[in-house]
Amino acid sequence: MRRLLLALPFALLPLAVAHAHDEHDHDHDHTALGAHEHGVAKLDVVLDGKTLELGLDSPAMNLVGFEHAASSDADKAKVASVRQQLEQPLQLLGLAKDAGCSIDAQELQSPLFDAPAAAAGKTEKHAHSDIEAHYQFTCSNPGKLASIDLAPLFKAYPAMQKINVQLIGPNGQKGLEATPTTATVAF
Repeated sequence: MRRLLLALPFALLPLAVAHAHDEHDHDHDHTALGAHEHGVAKLDVVLDGKTLELGLDSPAMNLVGFEHAASSDADKAKVASVRQQLEQPLQLLGLAKDAGCSIDAQELQSPLFDAPAAAAGKTEKHAHSDIEAHYQFTCSNPGKLASIDLAPLFKAYPAMQKINVQLIGPNGQKGLEATPTTATVAF
């Protein structure tokens, strides 16, 4: 499923080198493309023929409001709620209806989604939890997909102030910044 997204870090290597000086020295494994920064998420978008792939990587703080293992009932409910929202990407990402995009596969990953026993066993050094969501769509009419509206994503998660978007589509490759006021990402 992630064949297109796997190629993305290599395609964007020059950008990663340019941003290397922004890296924070955290003790966890992040790609060179993004330090863990609250309020900021990363979105990789690849449109190849009829296949649209998206990879969202966000600090958990942006989505659930905390990064520790969910122990209280309220925390567990919040994590479950966010997971349920992320399992419905067509409600978080505005895709043109006439592009006919339907979800083929999705994968959600986060230490917060692990069983509580597994999360409790982790050292406190892993205090920075991320939530990653990978989606693959098939679009029956990809020519109608001129942009992606991220406004529903910003509305669902008000703590998210900026999304760094890396996009590869029919018009080539570009990197841009989406915010609640400039939430539409054009191909």
